[in-house]
Amino acid sequence: MSTPSSRLLSLLSLLQARRDWPGGVLADRLGVSPRTVRRDVDRLRELGYPVHASKGPDGGYRLDAGTQMPPLLLDDEQAVALVVALQTASTGVAGVDEAAVRALATLRHVMPARLRTAADALQVTAVTRRGDRPEVDQHVLLAVGAAVRAREVLRFDYEGGTDAGARPARRAEAHHLVTWGGRWYLVGYDLDRADWRTFRVDRLTPKSGSGPRFAPRALPAADVTAFVAERFAGSTPWPCRGEAEVAMAATEVALWAGRDALVEPLGPDRSRVALSAWSWDGVAARFAMFGVPLRVIGPADLSDAMRRLSDRATAAVTS
Repeated sequence: MSTPSSRLLSLLSLLQARRDWPGGVLADRLGVSPRTVRRDVDRLRELGYPVHASKGPDGGYRLDAGTQMPPLLLDDEQAVALVVALQTASTGVAGVDEAAVRALATLRHVMPARLRTAADALQVTAVTRRGDRPEVDQHVLLAVGAAVRAREVLRFDYEGGTDAGARPARRAEAHHLVTWGGRWYLVGYDLDRADWRTFRVDRLTPKSGSGPRFAPRALPAADVTAFVAERFAGSTPWPCRGEAEVAMAATEVALWAGRDALVEPLGPDRSRVALSAWSWDGVAARFAMFGVPLRVIGPADLSDAMRRLSDRATAAVTS
């Protein structure tokens, strides 16, 4: 029979694996009674895990987001993948790279010896490119992202031009937060100039307090990708360009997508990405390199290229 500690870890692993678990199914998987499952859930709550319980014949348990970060349970592959990601982290966001180094040290300290040996074999040096992207304050990035999510008018000081310090604060409806060419941009409607603009986030200092909410306006382009591409016309020499939703955080996508990519966060682990290449098969291959689920937005040429790539990959491993 498993010990209470090992059973607790098994329960936590199951709750992290999928969103909802019927109580009876959990009890069967753990080989215990429903009453024991209830006691173990109470222990997890004492440790800081917000486990929600629903009553009734279809009742069960769900691990929700909490107010603080509880201890994490990672499998071997997740732990090694996290080590690699932390070693190569270079987001261009102030404080994040240093935090990644601290997180890597913490993770390595608690790893089993067998995993620590594997992680130590993956000593990677992330080399930045000459003239690399400017650093963005993470608090500024969070403030801009919050305004975009809440559809609020953002008031901010903006560097550039003459007598910048004497000018009044800018006011813009915050519509989209994107990365392009290794830089973060706010796509917004400038209320004082009555026009759509792109603002570099590294040159932006938000004012305290949230502004009024606004109804979304229609961009003067098919979508945010087309709008930004038009504003930076000439910076993408490749003839083929497609879009897809990628199951990965925008900050992580931006590390690998290339300087011609447009990345827009859609959630904590989902992004809208536009990539270019010399052929549609090349665009499909660039999306495939992320190794995560994705959904093609368009055009149809990219969908066709994805099917061709899938057929070739299947044929390559078929005996």
